Amino acid sequence: MGLLQCGGSHRRKKKSPAVLSCEFVIQNHADIAIFLVICLLLGFTFEVSAKYAIIFIAVQYSVTCTTDDNSKQFLFYESGPKDIATIFFYMLIAINLHAVIQKYILDKINRYLHLSKTKHSKLNESGQLAIFYLFSCIWGEEFTINPISLWKYYPRSYMLFQVKFFYICQIAYWLHALPELYFQKARKEDILRQLCYICLYVIHISGAYILNFQHLGLILMIPHYLVEFSFHASRLFYLSDKNKQKGFTVWALLFIMVRLFTLTLSVLTFGFGLARVENPGFPIAEGNCGVLPVRIGCLSVVCLTQVWMMWKFINFQLKKWREHVKKQIPPKKIAPRKNKRTKKKPYRANSVNGAAKLKGGQSPRIRKSKPV
Repeated sequence: MGLLQCGGSHRRKKKSPAVLSCEFVIQNHADIAIFLVICLLLGFTFEVSAKYAIIFIAVQYSVTCTTDDNSKQFLFYESGPKDIATIFFYMLIAINLHAVIQKYILDKINRYLHLSKTKHSKLNESGQLAIFYLFSCIWGEEFTINPISLWKYYPRSYMLFQVKFFYICQIAYWLHALPELYFQKARKEDILRQLCYICLYVIHISGAYILNFQHLGLILMIPHYLVEFSFHASRLFYLSDKNKQKGFTVWALLFIMVRLFTLTLSVLTFGFGLARVENPGFPIAEGNCGVLPVRIGCLSVVCLTQVWMMWKFINFQLKKWREHVKKQIPPKKIAPRKNKRTKKKPYRANSVNGAAKLKGGQSPRIRKSKPV
């Protein structure tokens, strides 16, 4: 008994992974990120390092503008290469927020619902994106402006602090999603799909930020985020209860409306609005990206993206429709094969050498042939 108790008490403990190994980084990536954030914040304690730490934390390229009579001053911001350091800092914060949401919200929901591995990954993806889309819609709604002003006052190389900080956070979030595919151990069949839409977000948002189309990007971004929020919220309800599918119908209607809105506004802005105020003498280096080659390139990218999204949407709806029709068709009943009727043969037990016997086993009398 003593040996059994001793053996039972000494259970094998899982070996902790080696420091800086792949498994160690995956398990402690949030702690590593918060450690880097603290190191950058501690840089303000020393005068030598403060001028470098402020590049990562504070928004750069501020410009002070005054009115004609110098009575009022306004603070605006521009874009520049130092924004890369600021984006990196807020990317670290996004990694920590991702880990907090995963641990304290999504993991508890997963334990409560007891989902399969496939549904578990879908719930994690939709949960993270639904929170981000909802927060972005609420934050970015106050920046939407009259569409006519998109080309009336172009180029707008100056931004308000709120607009610039919004774009930095957006780019930082989508860049943080790339290493999260590795940290969260995404399934191989999901990696290509997620890489595709992450790269599209980074290209479109960064392009609008660098080419001074920030206001156009905001007007197109908020409705798109609203549609994506409706999809992921509907998927969360569907994963919790398969009978809750009405949200997908609302998402499908909003998806088509926003695609048409995006194409219409993009054609009006790049094709007609900016063409009227085109100023070839104002170079691109000074912020004028409304020249013909840039406008054609931006319009082509937007249109191709919308067509690709619409094609994926149609294929998705056709697949769901086929599955629905297949479930509605009742399975064919296989009729049993009818056995062919066989002629009754005389019972062999009552026949001897081909002659049938009478009851009691007696053979019939054989008639004698009469002589002719």
